[in-house]
Amino acid sequence: MRYRDASGKQCKENYARKPDADARAAAVETDLNRGEFIDRKAGRETFRAVAERWRASAVHRPSTAASVRQRLESHVYPALGQRPIADIRQSEIKAWIKDRSQVLAPVSLRNTYAIIVTVMRSAVLDGVIRSSPCDGVKLPTRRRTEVVPPGDVAVRALIDAAPTIRERALVLLAACSGLRQGELFGLEVRHVDFLRREVRVDQQLCDITGKGAGGVFLGPAKTHEAVRTVPLAKAAVDAVAAFLAASPPREVEVWDRTDPRKPVKRNALLIFPNAEGRPVQRSPWARTWSGIVKRANAALEVAGRDERVPAGTTLHDLRHYYASLLIKHRESVKTVQKRLGHSKPSITLDTYTHLWMEDEDTTRAAVEAALGDVPPMCPERQAG
Repeated sequence: MRYRDASGKQCKENYARKPDADARAAAVETDLNRGEFIDRKAGRETFRAVAERWRASAVHRPSTAASVRQRLESHVYPALGQRPIADIRQSEIKAWIKDRSQVLAPVSLRNTYAIIVTVMRSAVLDGVIRSSPCDGVKLPTRRRTEVVPPGDVAVRALIDAAPTIRERALVLLAACSGLRQGELFGLEVRHVDFLRREVRVDQQLCDITGKGAGGVFLGPAKTHEAVRTVPLAKAAVDAVAAFLAASPPREVEVWDRTDPRKPVKRNALLIFPNAEGRPVQRSPWARTWSGIVKRANAALEVAGRDERVPAGTTLHDLRHYYASLLIKHRESVKTVQKRLGHSKPSITLDTYTHLWMEDEDTTRAAVEAALGDVPPMCPERQAG
């Protein structure tokens, strides 16, 4: 049988029996009239081919693009990559979810599955498949784990355990500002106003490994809301000033991709380069941090303190510590969101709601202040 598809291209399909050809011709005509025609040859494309075509056209930040590539290569393509996309059934998607839930944390599973959903939706819109096998599939219910920031004693121990004046300034600044790790390592001297005691965040240092990933470079802030100015405690300003006085900053050659349209290699006066005077990379810093945690806990043990730096604590936990300080001193959700650079107040609430629990119920006092002087109605004034 011969027919023209939705684009007008002539197509041909061979059948051994005339009734089969007639049935197919009728189905094709119906689908064309409804605008639901799907080219069977397109459906024979592998999931990987469709996903790579989508990935090439998707607009992502460099860090997001690297994450998408890594998730596809590590967790999706081994199971689904070579399957014709039209042959993938809902049962296979459910089996993939069951298998990966044994390997990935709930958030990682959700983010990886979201990529599969997006690829399938793109295939539907492109007319490669009629419907997505992800429709109606639900992920396992995720238990929300509460953020538990390190305590004052543990944070002070981490600061004191810093091996050099550089690491001490870095750890203290992290605890006093709530900056993300990339924001800390992307700071230049121009970002700190020592007189006003504040730090400006408008970029971050990205460390993206893998083929074509970009390596280490300065990139734009995580979101529009992440561009912010954070007031600093005097101790943090003094620590950074002391470090810069002891080790005057040197220019570091680094790619600047804060404007993705105009990447440029330039010299940057980074505040916290590594010991060799180059931008900090993730793996070496992880080893440095591990040493700081071990020394902090050893010092706490020698001092006879019961507190310890919790296992798994990272530099990012000092961001949670900073947030807990703001909440403890009754800052509003909006203020905490602004200081942390969250894109939405809901992110701040979802992460830190449990920390806003009041030590005492002030509801009664609030109502008393407004209406506490309203007298009761006298019996004589009752209607009737």
